[in-house]
Amino acid sequence: MRHYEMVVSKEEIINRISETYSKLTFECQQKLSNTSKVLTLSKGETLVREGQYSDKTFFIFSGCARAFYLKDGKDISDWFAFDNDFISSINSFFLNIPSPHFIELLEDTVLLEISRKDIEKLSDEYRDFERLSKIVITKTMLQQQERISSMQFHTAEQKYDNILSIRPDITQRVPLTHIASYIGITLETLSRIRNLKNRI
Repeated sequence: MRHYEMVVSKEEIINRISETYSKLTFECQQKLSNTSKVLTLSKGETLVREGQYSDKTFFIFSGCARAFYLKDGKDISDWFAFDNDFISSINSFFLNIPSPHFIELLEDTVLLEISRKDIEKLSDEYRDFERLSKIVITKTMLQQQERISSMQFHTAEQKYDNILSIRPDITQRVPLTHIASYIGITLETLSRIRNLKNRI
């Protein structure tokens, strides 16, 4: 694996998780530090491959990742994660089955990697970590539900406006072809919407 240079302490990353999601006690943070691993990886790296068993979850300290699958030769994005987000192959992580997804990095990225076994142990030992886990899972579920609703009920333009309202910088960080597949429209339709908006 290629690495890029960015030095961030594990304590700094864990402190960010505690501040962003739910406060962790000093003791819990120490235990998390002992069982997790910092990865500094380059754009284009693959975290999880289709068919691979993945019992890891990743917290993105800085950078960007996407989950996607291949269907009839088409590359379809169905999850983007940015700074302060968690990402994992949910099916593989929770059900212990081969991942239907790939997860790749769209930018040079600093991550904290935590295994399912260690998450379960920390949740058993620390109430604050159990609360953190529930908050992360709930946030993920709500994001996925929001995307499904948007796919079903919104026009192409509404879908694009929606993703911009959530992540205004997405077009600077994610290729348009991935954004188009994520919101379920063609690249041509997305380009047309963007051109119309630029004229206004």
